[in-house]
Amino acid sequence: MRQRSTFVFTMMAFGYAFLYLPIFSVVLYSFNASRLVTVWGGFSTRWYGALFHNETILQATGRSLLVAAMAATLAVAIGTLAAVAFTRFQRLRARPLLSLMTSAPLVMPEVMLGLSALLLFVGLQQWIGWPAGRGLMTITIAHTTFCCAYVTVIVQSRLAQMDESLEEAALDLGARPWKVFFLVTLPVIFPALAAGWLLAFTLSLDDLVVASFVSGPSSTTLPMLIYSKVKFGVTPEINALATLIVLVVTSLIVAATLVMGRRNANPLR
Repeated sequence: MRQRSTFVFTMMAFGYAFLYLPIFSVVLYSFNASRLVTVWGGFSTRWYGALFHNETILQATGRSLLVAAMAATLAVAIGTLAAVAFTRFQRLRARPLLSLMTSAPLVMPEVMLGLSALLLFVGLQQWIGWPAGRGLMTITIAHTTFCCAYVTVIVQSRLAQMDESLEEAALDLGARPWKVFFLVTLPVIFPALAAGWLLAFTLSLDDLVVASFVSGPSSTTLPMLIYSKVKFGVTPEINALATLIVLVVTSLIVAATLVMGRRNANPLR
C-alpha cells in the first residue's frame, strides 16, 4: 500500500512539474538581463519597460482582448438562447438539427473551422460585398461560432438542474415570460453564464489557427504575433508579457477561490 502511494505521488509530482516548470522558466527568464532567452545574464527588469514601449505587442494584445471580450459576450447571448431551447422546448422540430450544429464545433478540427469561415467570408464578399475585408469583425464572428458550442453545453447543464417550479410560480403570479426569464432564470443560472463567458474569453484569446484564416494584414492578434516571433527567436519581452498574464490569471483565481469559500461558509449571504 505504501509503495502504491509513493508511486502515485511520484507520478503526480512529474505531471505537475511537466505542466508548471515551463511556466516557471518563462517567469524566471522575464527578469533576464540578456537578450537571449536561454542564456542567463543576470537579474534585470529592463524587458518590462521595453514591453510597455513596444507598440506592436501592445496593439496585438489590445486586439486580442477586444476580440475575446466581444466573442465571449456574443457567445453567452447566443449560447444561452440555444440552451433554453434545448431544455424548455422538448418538442422543438428543429431540435436534432440544432443539436448537430451545436455539437459540430466541439469535435471539428480548428483547421476545418478556419477554412470554412474563410470560404464563407470570401463567398459573402463576392455575393453581397460584405465583409469588405478580413479584420477584427471576421475574427470575432469566427470565434463566436465555436465559442457558442461551449457556452451552450455549460448553460444547458445548469438549466437541466434548475428547479422549474420557480419559473412556474412566477408565471402563476402573473409575470410575463420575458420577465420570468430576466428576473428569475438568469439570476439562478448566472454562475453558469459567468463560467461560460470566462471559458469563451480564454478560448478566443488563445486561438491561433482560426484567427490565422480569417484575419487581415492589420488585424494580427497576440497568438499570431508570438507564433511569428518564435520562427525568428522569442525576445524576453514576450516572457515579460506572459508573466503579467500569469499574474493576472493567478490573481483572478485566488479572488474567485476566496469569494466561493466565503459563500460556502456563509450560505445565507
